[in-house]
Amino acid sequence: MRVLCHCKISSITLFLLITGSIMAQTPKRPREYGIRFGVLPTGSLNAITDVPGVRVGQITLKQGQNIRTGVTAILPHEKNQFQQKSLAAIYIGNGFGKLAGYSQVEELGTLETPIVLTNTLSVPTAADALIDYTLTQPGNEQVRSVNSVVGETNDGFLNDIRGRHVTKQHVLDALRQAKTGPVEEGNVGAGTGTVCFGFKGGIGTSSRKLPASLNGYTVGVLVQTNFGGTLQITGVPVGVALGKYSFKENLDGSCMMVVLTDAPLDARNLKRLAKRAFMGLARTGGIASNGSGDYVIAVSTAYQIPHETNSAFDEVKLLRNDNVSALFMAAIEATEEAIVNSLFAAQTLTGDQGHKVEQLPVDKVVDLLKKAGQAK
Repeated sequence: MRVLCHCKISSITLFLLITGSIMAQTPKRPREYGIRFGVLPTGSLNAITDVPGVRVGQITLKQGQNIRTGVTAILPHEKNQFQQKSLAAIYIGNGFGKLAGYSQVEELGTLETPIVLTNTLSVPTAADALIDYTLTQPGNEQVRSVNSVVGETNDGFLNDIRGRHVTKQHVLDALRQAKTGPVEEGNVGAGTGTVCFGFKGGIGTSSRKLPASLNGYTVGVLVQTNFGGTLQITGVPVGVALGKYSFKENLDGSCMMVVLTDAPLDARNLKRLAKRAFMGLARTGGIASNGSGDYVIAVSTAYQIPHETNSAFDEVKLLRNDNVSALFMAAIEATEEAIVNSLFAAQTLTGDQGHKVEQLPVDKVVDLLKKAGQAK
């Protein structure tokens, strides 16, 4: 912040000026414009961290003219993830991607590391960092095998992806800085250099809190948006109105979706939940094109499965099939909103080789939604 005069300023006045400056630079989320998604209420933060115990850490790399990338880490609980595994599933919407760790999650239905998102060519580095992180956790001194789960999208238009600038230390820093509370969106972490529907994409998050009559569970979603299609917001064909849509322009790419819930679901129903998140992507106009890597990682925080136990049985109380429909709707709504949140938060960015991607023209979009009766 620049001070243009040399007069004395009280500490209170300076605090207010700095606070006001920061607030003025913080993009408004869609709900602040009166835009509503679906019918279910959000959690208090409208973020994946509304699920109790979930933490998110992000490292953003913006260096020189060509480095525009980063790391986003999601930790399902505060315990040792390897020793206390989470029930999990992964759904592949379109498999043109480099997600690591899929087969063991598919086979065993558990997650034994935090989830890391980054760029395509940094997946091996992130997986290696997750191994380091796991092996150095107290209690893991005898561990001989680690299934790192790392998702990615390709940020090579804005980022010097061939330079592979993400280091193991960046990943470890994201893991160690992970915290509860609000989650920064837009040009941050793994979303620093992404492009969505021809506009600047990024990290987005949202949540749904079921009413007590539906068991009161929370579903939280975090997305890394880097894909194409024909943008729709609450059913309004925004992409057509703005002249940006697939096959008119070359819009392609991928989307990583991470769904966390405190509902007691096993791997089978978590995969069903993950499929509904993909329906949320479809609501925004995503088409899962041939070159798109679209994955959903779904995790339940309700129970942990111990790595070692004297019991021959895992005794967990699971939600019946007849009671999961509200969770399905929650995943659809939260994914749709998280994707739109990423677009509203993202800012115009210039990167590698002078490539520039403009942010979503929010004022024009809000006007379109108002005319359609979808915003106040």
